[in-house]
Amino acid sequence: MADVTEASIRRALKRASDGKAVDADEATALLAAEGPLLDDLLAIAGGVRDAGLREAGRPGVVTYSKKVFIPLTRLCRDRCHYCTFATVPHRLPAAFLERDEVLAIAREGAAQGCKEALFTLGDRPEERWPAARQWLDERGYDSTLDYVRACAIAVLEETGLLPHLNPGVLSWAELQRLKPVAPSMGMMLETTATRLWSEPGGPHYGSPDKEPAVRLRVLDDAGRVGVPFTTGILIGIGETPAERVEAIFAMRHTAREFGHIQEVIIQNFRAKPDTAMRGMPDAELRELAATVAVARVILGPRARIQAPPNLIAGEYSLLLRAGIDDWGGVSPVTPDHVNPERPWPLIEALRQHSREAGFELRERLTIYPEYVRRGENWLDPRLAAHVAALADPATGLAREEAMPAGQPWQEPDDAYAAGGRTDLFASIDTEGRTGDRRGDFDSVYGDWDEVASHVSAEAVAAGAGKVVPRIESDVLAGLKLAAEDPGALLDPAHEDKAMALFNADGSALDELARLADDLRREVNGDDVTYVVNRNINFSNVCYVGCRFCAFAQREKDADAYRLSVEQVADRAEEAWRDGATEVCMQGGIDPKLPVTAYADLVRAVKRRVPGMHVHAFSPMEIVTGSAKAGVSVRDWLTELREAGLDTIPGTAAEILDDDVRWVLTKGKLPASAWIDVVTTAHQVGIRSSSTMMYGHVDHPRQWLGHFRVLAGIQDVTGGFTEFVALPFIHTNAPIYLAGIARPGPTWRENRVVHAMARILLHGRIGNIQCSWVKLGDAGTTAMLNGGCNDLGGTLMEETISRMAGSEHGSARTVAQLKELAAAAGRPAAERTTVYGRR
Repeated sequence: MADVTEASIRRALKRASDGKAVDADEATALLAAEGPLLDDLLAIAGGVRDAGLREAGRPGVVTYSKKVFIPLTRLCRDRCHYCTFATVPHRLPAAFLERDEVLAIAREGAAQGCKEALFTLGDRPEERWPAARQWLDERGYDSTLDYVRACAIAVLEETGLLPHLNPGVLSWAELQRLKPVAPSMGMMLETTATRLWSEPGGPHYGSPDKEPAVRLRVLDDAGRVGVPFTTGILIGIGETPAERVEAIFAMRHTAREFGHIQEVIIQNFRAKPDTAMRGMPDAELRELAATVAVARVILGPRARIQAPPNLIAGEYSLLLRAGIDDWGGVSPVTPDHVNPERPWPLIEALRQHSREAGFELRERLTIYPEYVRRGENWLDPRLAAHVAALADPATGLAREEAMPAGQPWQEPDDAYAAGGRTDLFASIDTEGRTGDRRGDFDSVYGDWDEVASHVSAEAVAAGAGKVVPRIESDVLAGLKLAAEDPGALLDPAHEDKAMALFNADGSALDELARLADDLRREVNGDDVTYVVNRNINFSNVCYVGCRFCAFAQREKDADAYRLSVEQVADRAEEAWRDGATEVCMQGGIDPKLPVTAYADLVRAVKRRVPGMHVHAFSPMEIVTGSAKAGVSVRDWLTELREAGLDTIPGTAAEILDDDVRWVLTKGKLPASAWIDVVTTAHQVGIRSSSTMMYGHVDHPRQWLGHFRVLAGIQDVTGGFTEFVALPFIHTNAPIYLAGIARPGPTWRENRVVHAMARILLHGRIGNIQCSWVKLGDAGTTAMLNGGCNDLGGTLMEETISRMAGSEHGSARTVAQLKELAAAAGRPAAERTTVYGRR
């Protein structure tokens, strides 16, 4: 950017004063404000903060959390050059605090009215320190995170304090696993300046968990999982003003997309003796105030911004002027173990300082009021009673007089109650859905502008109907290879040929479909197979916020429903009487579904109809269930298999490319987790289907990548029974209604995808299925003549596609399926789920 001048600062102040958005250059200029210009900046930021507090219903209130600090372990695999918290094993009495030591700290805090248990620890110390690995092994814990989870549950049950977890870098799956034991979590972003991590001498050099890209991924994953999350930046560690602004904009980006950033901390660097950065000057308080004010201007009135009160040298009024509305956690019991040389102020002194600046100090919980009041997706049902015992239901703030008391960490007995529009499976065909979108359309999916910014240029081109120009030589070479060695098209060396075929049209497309159908005839013969089955969607209550999904409803929405275990068994028995050999059971990620429900559903069906094949639970359901149960995916699948689960649907795959998944699904499992679940299922003897949903914000190169992933899994496990191509149904899909996704695939694309599935998966997956519910009769007939050998099932009920706007019904009789096969000039044959003949 150009040099900052007084004129550029004044221009930026004018824009901010007028309520206009400032860009990165203008924000960087504002960081340099001094004297009267700084006063103007603080006044603007304070006004933005005040507007936000009025909107939140607590004007003039600044908050804090009364906490205890639990330093679970001071060992860490990172080597931050300013940190005195992390140390080496021989300087500690033990690698970790024992469970009893953790509870002793928590009990002392509870006795003094604290409500938060802040767990702070180093990142994955067992990966660096043998002493940490040995300590965990001796006590039966697989990892530090397993121990964190166990201690958090103990604190909840023994003391009633609410855990706030700061275990460092976490994966999507690890966030899923920890969410049920903590109302909130956190991790400082610190900086987005990669050079401070990658270059020798930088403050984060040698610290794998401090790579900015890794930490930004954690912020996004926390949003995808729906964790109220605290983050922030550390200023004065060598970053430039522009880099500091970049970090603030990065936090705004993730906050807008997912709505989960409950608090942003602006923390000033304070040099410590015995560290590599002991000679570095402290960040000036003017600099801190300017950064807080700029953060407030960028992040807006709804952001909650904190500055730690023990690091500001008594300048309470200055920071309040700058726009903070929170003082963070303050403990009457434990020191700040990260900054032990700087004690926390007394709460009454903090109250007085706030009052002198014109503010009322109020206690909050570790989970911010907005998330307390929203509940639902943000708070696991097993934590609801613990939070309710301490929260003021009217404001979401803490009841200051409330004293925490331990209570069981368990699902409420009456949380999951069957009811709602349980006839939706039938009435969707006669009455339709109540409205075309959920009532929280504008908030649950994130900021649509931020979502749109992630759509790739190739996907935009596909949405505009632009077909990539084909090089005829590549098309001819691709067709030749498809005829001679079909699976070789997955080899990266032949990518140009594969991509040419994905863009085939006209006579080239006709030839591609002919080749695919020849392979079908070679592998499957002429029989068109089908299964007599029933879909049972046992709940459509879901808060994951997948942007393509029109099935999911909030608990109180008019179309929401839940089925009881017995109602599911009733439907399975009805299906058996009607000739079904399979039930396919899937549901929304219902936060109130008991952790035992998945196995209970399987057992209930098997008790009622022992011969029924149970094909149930998507990889997303399996990951969620195992996380709620606190066991591995392998152990969870083994339990389900022992309950009677036969196979699983390979749904929730969409496109196995995270670049498109995170646009399309917001919070659904990443591609790596889907691969892990399916691979593990195959390894424990549970086969699965495979799927791909296409025609939304994707493009053909991602389809090719998806097929490569499926082929790679099949080469290892051999566990896929079939591949099902699923055209995107756009009509009621939120991402389409928001103007981001295209209106489903074209006719050409449907033909291409089904034909290429047959060709690319040849020799690996022998059954290619087309979906009559999505394609209709004409489309199904065409796909049967272009590589497909299977029609899927009778379904008997189908709610997911119908809620999205499919117009092809929700059930077919055996006679109707035979008619479809006859329309394609082929005989029909009934099969089992795993493609045995009936």
